[in-house]
Amino acid sequence: MADKVIKLTADGLKKLQEELENLTTVKRPEVLERLKEARAQGDLSENSEYDQAREDMGFIDGRIEEIKQMLKHVAVIDEATNRDTVNLGSTVVLEDVEFGDKETYTIVGTVEADPFKGLISNDSPVGAAVIGHKAGDVVVVNAPNGALEYRIVEILVKD
Repeated sequence: MADKVIKLTADGLKKLQEELENLTTVKRPEVLERLKEARAQGDLSENSEYDQAREDMGFIDGRIEEIKQMLKHVAVIDEATNRDTVNLGSTVVLEDVEFGDKETYTIVGTVEADPFKGLISNDSPVGAAVIGHKAGDVVVVNAPNGALEYRIVEILVKD
């Protein structure tokens, strides 16, 4: 992640900052207390609470460092205000050409992607396929099970 720019929306940046705050002010102190209590039990060689607390502390410290590194390289992307072309930050309504199913996605950077919440990466097959296209265009997505066609029904703009 050395010098790679981390692209986030303003919401994504806020969530990352909130996660860092929660880890440093809530989660880490909780685990430190668990470690203290486990040490007070004496013999640490067969103390599963101590082992689990140490493992949790390692995970939390690793995640804190990861977030700090990401924040050093963040570039906040503007929410798309252009209805003409799909860009990073755009929210698009896509229609599966074969089945007619419609889905709404917001195109975000890789770190922020969460397909279950409708946030897809600009590097994902669908995200990469729609970037630069206009409403009405049909794009081909190369998926593991073969090519899929989607029509860009609409490009939405945040109010």
